Amino acid sequence: MSFNHVVAWIDHTQAHVIHFNAEAADSEVIKTVSTHPHLHAKSGAVGAGRAPESTAYFDDVARALGGATEILIVGPAQEKLELMKHLLKHHPAVAGCVMSVESADHPSDGQLLKYARKYFLKADMLR
Repeated sequence: MSFNHVVAWIDHTQAHVIHFNAEAADSEVIKTVSTHPHLHAKSGAVGAGRAPESTAYFDDVARALGGATEILIVGPAQEKLELMKHLLKHHPAVAGCVMSVESADHPSDGQLLKYARKYFLKADMLR
């Protein structure tokens, strides 16, 4: 079956990637292997108090996004923006398919798919 739309919900521990069309969907979960999901800044310490981004994790997500013609990236915090920066730098063909990067809390896969179908229906009508 051919899927031309993808929605990816991402945070610092996992990404839910759903390829879909009007009738069907196929989902996959990608987990990071990071051993330090939360770091806290100490007074007087150099740095942002964050672990460096996992390029392997972002590369796995980029591979999962491959083949789509239109991509919507959502998530609760900064990870969605870090993913977009990684795509622009290391996977420009995938980055070129990203339609939007938006904030979203922690939806179920069903809620995420419903949101993405509504988003792409509106986007298709505007074109």
